[in-house]
Amino acid sequence: MKAVRFHEFGGPDVLRYEEAERPVAGEGQVLIRVAGSAVNPADSGIRSGTLPFPVTLPHVPGYDVSGTVEELGGGVTGFRLGDAVVGFLPMGEDGSAAEYVAAPAAVLAAAPSRIPLPDAAALPSVALTAWQALFDLAGLQGGQRLLIVGAGGAVGGYAIQLAKRAEVHVIATASPRSRASVLAAGADEVIDHTVSGVVESVREPVDVLLNLAPISEEEFEALVPLVRDGGIVVATTAWMTTPGDDSRGVRTAGVFVEASADQLAQLVALVDSGELTVEVARRVPLSELPEVATGELRGKVVVVPQ
Repeated sequence: MKAVRFHEFGGPDVLRYEEAERPVAGEGQVLIRVAGSAVNPADSGIRSGTLPFPVTLPHVPGYDVSGTVEELGGGVTGFRLGDAVVGFLPMGEDGSAAEYVAAPAAVLAAAPSRIPLPDAAALPSVALTAWQALFDLAGLQGGQRLLIVGAGGAVGGYAIQLAKRAEVHVIATASPRSRASVLAAGADEVIDHTVSGVVESVREPVDVLLNLAPISEEEFEALVPLVRDGGIVVATTAWMTTPGDDSRGVRTAGVFVEASADQLAQLVALVDSGELTVEVARRVPLSELPEVATGELRGKVVVVPQ
């Protein structure tokens, strides 16, 4: 089969489009014929060796997948050959930037039928990140106020949609490039952080601050006073400490997204009901992945095997 792999750690230039051995479904796994594989910023971190996910070289990147079940491994129930599925794959194992991938059946859900199957690869990890950040960690509830810093990426888009569905007032920071998509997702207020200070622009305290942006520690600290007493600061920025304020009961939480087939199935149901939109900015052939594999793609690019 064709696959994109890297044989050493480094920049995008270490990626190779080449022949690789087709995997087989082991115990508890299914073999998926890949329809789509999403490109995410964390792929760059794994490839460069800066994210602590030990991988065996050569390694196939891509931890989001959509496709059809080609083969069932031992002990697998609940899936049949030909089923359309979507999943968030183990980040340390060979991924979906290939024509086929072996995946644990436990992380898979039926793919949404409302959108093209390749585009469904843009859903799993980023939508799960938004869900777990807002509801599992922050305990977000209707009537609350949410500030999302760095809302222009894929996680931000899902976070806005999910929060609005929960009847939350959403304030989002975004650049002019992302303003239209942030408004389309449903943000009540958009702060252009390139021209306005966030602290000065938020007029009332928020219950939840969700940081998705690579801001400095000083900038992050300056945002904490915007959170009401007893509120919470949640962040996906694992490379720095999430600041809080013990004196006011402002708690902190870091997001380390986990595969959850149950949550993914709920997200798929929202897509199929029209309550959640999957935004795909671009589709690229698998052979072109080495040319487009940058962290700036922000989870909205889907790779499609030829």
